[in-house]
Amino acid sequence: MDTPPPYQAVLDEVAPRLKRLRAQRGLTLAALSEVTGISKSTLSRLESGQRRPSLELLLPLAGAYHVPLDDLVGAPEVGDPRVRMTPGTLPRGGTFLPLTRSTGPLQAYKMIINDRGGEPELRAHEGYEWLYVLAGRLRIVLAEHDLVLGPGEAAEFDTRVPHWFSSADGRPVEILSLFGRQGERMHVRAKPRA
Repeated sequence: MDTPPPYQAVLDEVAPRLKRLRAQRGLTLAALSEVTGISKSTLSRLESGQRRPSLELLLPLAGAYHVPLDDLVGAPEVGDPRVRMTPGTLPRGGTFLPLTRSTGPLQAYKMIINDRGGEPELRAHEGYEWLYVLAGRLRIVLAEHDLVLGPGEAAEFDTRVPHWFSSADGRPVEILSLFGRQGERMHVRAKPRA
C-alpha cells in the first residue's frame, strides 16, 4: 500500500483555492488567461486538479491576483494583520487612505474631502459605491438629486449615474467608502434632503 507524500494534502487544496480565488475576483478563464499568459485549458485543468501546480504556473497567478504565493498554496498566515495605510491625494482636493490590502472586487477607503467649491463637475464611471459619513457634512449630487449627509448617514449609488461630492459647509468631511465593480450593492440608503 502506497502512502501519499506528506505534501500531497497541500497540493490537493491548491485547485479549489485557485477556483475560489478566481470566482471571488469575478474573472473568467479567458480574462485570467489574457492577464497571465497561461492557456484557458491549463487554467481549467489546474482548477479541476487535473494538472499539478508548478512554480511557473503559480507565480503569474499570484501576480494576477495580487496575493503572496503562500496564499495560493495555503501556507499558514504569519505576521502582522494590520493594514499599512499609505495616504493618497484625491483629485479636486482631499486625502484617501486604503483600508484593504488586496485588490479584490470590493475596496474600502477612509476619505477626507475638502470643500471643492464652485459648480459641481459630475462624473460617471463603472462601479458601485457606498458612503458613510463619519464627521462633517457631505454634499453629494447624483444626477438631479442634491443631498447633504451628516454623521451616521449613508448613501449608495451606481457610479454610472453622474455624481459629485464635496464638503457641504467649507470644512473637511470624513467618510468611509466601499467601492466595487458593477452589481455589488451594500443595501444602505440615505434620505433625500427636504
